[in-house]
Amino acid sequence: MPVDHYENFPVASWLLPQRLRAPVAAVYWFARSADDIADEGNLKPAERLHQLDRYRAELMSIASGAATQDPIFQRLGRMIADYGLPLKLFNDLLDAFSQDVTQTRYASFAELMAYCRLSANPIGRLLLRLYRAGSPHQLACSDAICSSLQLINHWQDIGIDWDKGRLYLPQQDLARFGVSEVQIAAGAVDDNWRLLMRYQIKRARDMMRQGAPLGRSLPGRIGLELRLIIAGGLRILEKIEAVDYDVFRFRPVLKPHDWPLLLWRALTT
Repeated sequence: MPVDHYENFPVASWLLPQRLRAPVAAVYWFARSADDIADEGNLKPAERLHQLDRYRAELMSIASGAATQDPIFQRLGRMIADYGLPLKLFNDLLDAFSQDVTQTRYASFAELMAYCRLSANPIGRLLLRLYRAGSPHQLACSDAICSSLQLINHWQDIGIDWDKGRLYLPQQDLARFGVSEVQIAAGAVDDNWRLLMRYQIKRARDMMRQGAPLGRSLPGRIGLELRLIIAGGLRILEKIEAVDYDVFRFRPVLKPHDWPLLLWRALTT
């Protein structure tokens, strides 16, 4: 379960009940394929936006009951009908992917969180709908977990995102801690950088812990899987700290030897 791309939520996992594997996979392939349109390959921005608009048109077709020839949307349409999944959440994801095409900087943490509300939180809300959960408290916890996972992905991928012309660290925070984009381009790790990253990691960790009770409120294997995801995200933060915040040279990822620790934490927390 790497905290990366759309692998930070379960896809036909052995922990999921059989009945949920098909709908979760349908949501995953929609999100993954749309994210790839925005993020992968050598398409020009206008072509990326055009393809994302095609996805919006497919969602409109689902809403109107029209047929589609796209296998991604054929499967997704069935799951939307069977589980009553809100189309707005899928459109929110498309808005986030379009934003990735057009916006490369974030002025403030509040602006970054507004992006997370589109790019990450809909996934958790869709899964809660599939799990037949979704009290106000559960939704708030889910949003906190998903936004935290998105932040963790940003912090582990600062160098990768920079190479794509993107920077998710808020501009206000760069100014506050005296870190320049020239320094980021050089991958220079100094005390200012460490203070900046320590601040961002605390934000993500506090947010994850705020949402963590959701892992105990969901039953059985669903709850266990969520607790594993939470443990995995927190483990990535520990790994960033372990390399003294040098995510340019040491991108933190989960490895096989991390799994016993994650499972133990998921079972005991």
